[in-house]
This record gives sequence, structure tokens and C-alpha cells, in this order.
Amino acid sequence: MTSDTETMAADKPMPQGTAGEVFRAFLKLGLTSFGGPIAHLGYFRDELVTRRKWIDEAGYADLVALCQFLPGPASSQVGFALGLLRGGPLGALAAWAAFTLPSALLLVLFAFGAAAFEGPVGEGLIHGLKVVAVAVVAQAVWGMARSLTPDRARASIALAALLIVIFAAGSIGQVAAILIGGIAGLWLCRAAPDPAIGQLTFRVSKRLGAISLALFALLLLLLPLAAGVSQGLALFDAFYRAGSLVFGGGHVVLPLLQAEVVASGAVSNDAFLSGYGMAQAVPGPLFTFAAYLGAVTPVAKGFIGASIALIAIFLPGFLLLVGTLPFWDAFRSRPRAQAAMRGANAAVVGILGAALYDPVWTSAILTPYDFALGLTGFVLLTVWKAPPWTIVVLIASGGVILGLM
Repeated sequence: MTSDTETMAADKPMPQGTAGEVFRAFLKLGLTSFGGPIAHLGYFRDELVTRRKWIDEAGYADLVALCQFLPGPASSQVGFALGLLRGGPLGALAAWAAFTLPSALLLVLFAFGAAAFEGPVGEGLIHGLKVVAVAVVAQAVWGMARSLTPDRARASIALAALLIVIFAAGSIGQVAAILIGGIAGLWLCRAAPDPAIGQLTFRVSKRLGAISLALFALLLLLLPLAAGVSQGLALFDAFYRAGSLVFGGGHVVLPLLQAEVVASGAVSNDAFLSGYGMAQAVPGPLFTFAAYLGAVTPVAKGFIGASIALIAIFLPGFLLLVGTLPFWDAFRSRPRAQAAMRGANAAVVGILGAALYDPVWTSAILTPYDFALGLTGFVLLTVWKAPPWTIVVLIASGGVILGLM
């Protein structure tokens, strides 16, 4: 494997860790990262950029921008890339497993009949977790804005990206905002090269990248033809296709999943919606909703169906990521590419700012009491530097108290 490995980048590469270290870090995130994909990026930034310093701010923003371009679960792709950066292929697998399995197991247990959160206590808890997301995303927007939009040009690009996302909702608006931000960066951000550029070392060769892209395409083309061979392959095909055709991850995949499992009659609409509601209450990536759906489908019930669906929905996004990383790092080392990336990074700040309002703020801040809870969490994170898990416990408890009032 050594002959196939290309060291991208850098005069002073980031220090390497172990798969065990990566697993422990992401298990903590997998147990405490509430609030959906946008909030996850805030948790990642706080734990791995600010606290552990596995990657610099500019490199992290580059990864976010790349994963926004690619189909698949954006926050999980960022986590997979960070695991790959820190611990190689085993680190990437450890990051995915540790971040994904806690919520997947909880959702499978719910599929087996675990009691749903009902009544004022359960509703208050779920609402409190939404307020946690407000504090986390606000902290991420604040921190990234200070470092990635330090001048008028980049602040203007961020504002333009926010407006684009507001007026062109959905994944198309996000991709358009990043593209326009990159083009604007070529014109407005032609400063000296950022010294952080070129300090990412992904142990992925171009040959492996090309193989990953080819495998992604072959599976996308051949799985529908093989779906008639067995019900298991048909289930794998349905979730692989859903993971291949969605940009931005998270909520965007829900209509595709509903078309695959509800329209076909495999899962009732009531079961689908109750599982989706539970998915909002657990930490980790929303794509683990696939584990719930796989567990309740009559094709392969229980852990077998959950495993098939879970692997299938994540696989295409990871194949695309591995296939793109070697070429992405070479691209971003060019001076003109650096200018484009400065603009794209500023656009990411605008996208996060738009998401802070909708859906994060609009779904969580409904009363002055919610605002007080969210502001408390923001101050504790930004001023007191409190660990995110303590914010989760405190604000979720506050949500329960408000639910009982």
C-alpha cells in the first residue's frame, strides 16, 4: 500500500493519531451531537478544530465546502474525512462507526417497540434538544465568521450566500451559493496565499480515488439490475440510490426515502413519521433514520435489515468523498484555487447563518423562555468554554421544566 499512497500537501503535515483515539473522540460526538447536520458541524468544529486541533480552521472550512458539493450525508462525510486525516483508513471507519452506531442502535430499539417520547416531559425534552442546536450553530457561525470573513469582501460574499440560500431554498441554493462564492473569490480574494493551505495529508492515492469513483458509478448502474435477484439486494439498491441522489444530507433525503419505502407499501406512513420524529430526538446523523426503516421493513426485519439499509445509504457518499479527496487537495494548493476557496469558505459562513435561522431557530425558539435558554447555552459555549455535553444536559433539562410549566 505504501507505493499507492501519495502524501498531498505539506511541508509540515498534521500529526497522525490512532484509530482508537479517533473512535473515542467520535463516540463522544456520537453520544452528544444533537440537532442535525448543521449542528454537527458546530460540534465537530468545537471538539476537533478548537479543542483537539486535529485540523486548522481553513482546512475544516474547505472540507465542509467539499462535502456540501458532494451527494450524501454532509456532516458524516466531514467526520469520515477527519477520521481519515487523523488515523488513516481505519480512523475513517472508526469515525463513522463511533458517530453513527449510537443513534442507529437507539432507532432500532425504537423500531422494536421502545416507548416513544410522549407527554409533557418527552415533548419538553425533544424541544430542549432543538434549543441546544440553536446555541451550537450560533457558536459555529460566530467562530467561523470571525476567522473566515475578516474583511469586507468576504463578509459581502457571506451575505450574498445567505441571500441566495434564503431565496433559493434547498440543496440547489446551497450548491449555487458555494459556486458563486468561489467565483467571487477569484475576483475579490486575490490576496497572498493562505499559509494554512496545503497542510492536509490524506493517505489516499489517485488510483484509489479513481477506483472509488468507478465503484460508485458501477453500483449505481448495476444495483437496479440486480435488485430482482433477492429482497436484500432490492433493499440495498433502494437505500443506495437515495444516498446517491441527495445533496447536503439530513432532511433532504426524507422525500427520497418516503418514495422508496412508503409509496411501495413496505412501511406505513404513520410508522415512517413516528420514526422520523424519534430521529430528531437522538444524537448523531439523521441518515441513521435508515436503520429504523430497515428494521421495520418486511424484507429483512431487525438488525439485518437495519444493517443493510445503514450501510447502503452511507456508502455512496463515502465512495465519492474518497474518490474526490486526492484531486481536491491538489486543486486547493493552486493560488487561484486558494482565492476561490476563500470565497467558497465565506459562502459556507453565509449558508450556516441562513440555517441558523431556518430551520434551527424557527423550529426551536417559540417563546421568550426558549430564547433565554438558547442565549444561556451560547454564552456558556463562547464565553465560559463549557463542554458541549454539559450544554445538552442543562438545556434539555430546561426544556423538560418548561414543558411541565
